[in-house]
Amino acid sequence: MSTQQELYDHLETGLTTIARAWGIVRSDGARFGFTDHDCDLSFEDFQFKASSGVTASLLEQSSGLSVDNSEALGVLSDFGVKEADILAGRFDDAQVTAWMVNWANPDARTVIFRGSIGEIGRSNGAFRAELRGLSEAMNRPLGRVFQKPCTAVLGDTTCRFDTATGGYSHLAAIEETDQKRVFSWNNLSDFEPGWFIGGVLQVKSGAANGLSGNVKRDYVGANGLRVVELWEPIRVPISVGDQVRLVAGCDKRFQTCRLKFNNALNFQGFPDIPGEDWMTSFPSQGGENSGGSLR
Repeated sequence: MSTQQELYDHLETGLTTIARAWGIVRSDGARFGFTDHDCDLSFEDFQFKASSGVTASLLEQSSGLSVDNSEALGVLSDFGVKEADILAGRFDDAQVTAWMVNWANPDARTVIFRGSIGEIGRSNGAFRAELRGLSEAMNRPLGRVFQKPCTAVLGDTTCRFDTATGGYSHLAAIEETDQKRVFSWNNLSDFEPGWFIGGVLQVKSGAANGLSGNVKRDYVGANGLRVVELWEPIRVPISVGDQVRLVAGCDKRFQTCRLKFNNALNFQGFPDIPGEDWMTSFPSQGGENSGGSLR
């Protein structure tokens, strides 16, 4: 008998022992389990904590393509969701599965929601997380965009470039920093200034391990230090000595793809597409009207 059928049979008895449980898997692989039952539960490789104080509300689901929405409420605690992790963005887009379960027989259960975490608010020692259903992805634009710049992200499945190859990434310990946005080294002479503009700084150790930021500037300062500045600060302090990985930047131009990465065959833009000046050009009486290209 399926676990779902077991639950249905239990519901038909009229005397039920029903609870709800939520499993969260972050992008870094960390797993969390919560339940509104008064005792812990265990199934699907999750340990669902009863002492988390998590509840759910405003569950809206449909059989069509409209977006399913739900909301989870809970208490910030050392053994559950930490405020520091929320501030760091570790729960952004985490995968969520919710079950209705017979707490007296956890094998009798069914999935009632599957999706991801959207916006998270926090106040007075508690958090409120928006849960977005699988149909949320239907709101995202799909298809190719006809434009001169490349539409791929460096290293993704359409770009196909391996940033781990020599010269395109560098692992180094932080030598000087403002702890969140600006980082400096005495020697990065193997890379010309500007090499990492548009690239990524990935934190590999310390309190901010697993977080990353996009590079805004890469230059040699007045004191001779190589300086890398991010567009936005990383939301957890980074200390001197923490390991980071710098990945080369790409400005999406065909010349950069060809000359910097030798990856012109995988360029995902249209470098020869006419611009707006060509679209608005017209023949003039005093010009050459031979049937050739307008200039």
